[in-house]
Amino acid sequence: MNFVVAVDGSEAAGRALDYALTMLEPLGATVTIVHSVEPHVVVEGGTEPVTGIGDTGDRLTAESLEDAEARGERILEEALEHVTSAGIEATTELLYGDPVEALPEYATDVGADGLFVGHRGISKRYEGLVGSVAKEIVERATCPVTVVR
Repeated sequence: MNFVVAVDGSEAAGRALDYALTMLEPLGATVTIVHSVEPHVVVEGGTEPVTGIGDTGDRLTAESLEDAEARGERILEEALEHVTSAGIEATTELLYGDPVEALPEYATDVGADGLFVGHRGISKRYEGLVGSVAKEIVERATCPVTVVR
């Protein structure tokens, strides 16, 4: 059996990884840990408001592809270290694009028997919108998806 676990560095993704390992270890399943790289505009704390943000004091920072890749590789390395320290073999894969599209597509391409995701992503600022990524992945995936809270 072949399973994919998506990680983004969030606590929810960490719980999804732990849950996947608990469920899959007795099966001797293959585990691939994935992270999707999508350079984007990041809202950060700052002193000068940007038009459209309001009086929040936040500023926008464009993340380069290289920065996004480096961050993604760090996230994957930490997840792999966690998994291997538990005595489970796993591989990692850095994907490119919107996770809503990239994760289900990858799971389909590798014939995954299931996909594990956290219920919330790394963004704290937009928690009201969080969950939409997991929801879209559930709707787009061709394999069973486990959303871990």
